[in-house]
Amino acid sequence: MADVNPIKDFIAGGFGGVCLVFAGHPLDTIKVRLQTQPTPPPGQAPKFAGAWDCAKQTVMKEGFRGLYKGMAAPIVGVSPMFAVCFFGFGLGKKLQAGEKTNAELSYIQLWNAGMLAGVFTTVIMAPGERIKCLLQIQADAGSKKYAGPVDCAKQLYREGGIRSVYRGTALTLMRDVPASGMYFMSYEILQRKLTPEGKSRKDMSVGRTLLAGGMAGVFNWMVAIAPDTLKSRFQTAPAGKYKGVGDVLRHLVKEEGPQALFKGVAPIMVRAFPANAACFLGYEMCMKLLDWLAPGW
Repeated sequence: MADVNPIKDFIAGGFGGVCLVFAGHPLDTIKVRLQTQPTPPPGQAPKFAGAWDCAKQTVMKEGFRGLYKGMAAPIVGVSPMFAVCFFGFGLGKKLQAGEKTNAELSYIQLWNAGMLAGVFTTVIMAPGERIKCLLQIQADAGSKKYAGPVDCAKQLYREGGIRSVYRGTALTLMRDVPASGMYFMSYEILQRKLTPEGKSRKDMSVGRTLLAGGMAGVFNWMVAIAPDTLKSRFQTAPAGKYKGVGDVLRHLVKEEGPQALFKGVAPIMVRAFPANAACFLGYEMCMKLLDWLAPGW
């Protein structure tokens, strides 16, 4: 196993993350709006009939730019987040391999390394996710409370200090730790299976890298969807509405049934493949470029 290079991981991971945001943010906006739409009164239809209806209403009312609302926050946080994420995964692999630098890790070891990456990223991810969700849903509220991500962060801090900015961190951990384990484990397994016999992963074609990265994103969201719904509800609710994670779950299941945990699953799965395919392709291409530019670095 090659030594972890944090500078290369930072550059390549950041580039891969930016590719992911540009490819997947419109569907992420649709997902959040579906997850947070108000419960309709008895006998009335919900505001959005589904993912396609949500997209149509968003474009008609706000133009195509409406699909990219809240993107500044994840873009700003995405480079350090993905740098830390990929560094955390590499570090997790290195710690478990010990002195056996060329050892092939087991599936559970890959899962453990991925979960470590999830812990590392939550510190950066939690406030960015809260700001993103609030900006994505404010158009549906009928008033513009926040002028942008910086203004949103300032208002949150004024309202409740740093705890308000980091509201939902426990739920972000509940989502990202197991999901990151699945994310990196599935990518590494697919890389092994798809690498031609007698070749290394550096010889992987673009198509196979896209397939491995896209499927890793799908497997990631199969684990993450339910806690992500709880996180979106908690982070966008008025202060004091929910006492904690369990209270969010009780209210959601009681009012809308257990199927509500999977609201937004259509845009999530549609987004997961291309966004994460773009992420891993960007990461792998950037790493190849860095290895070519500075082979001994």
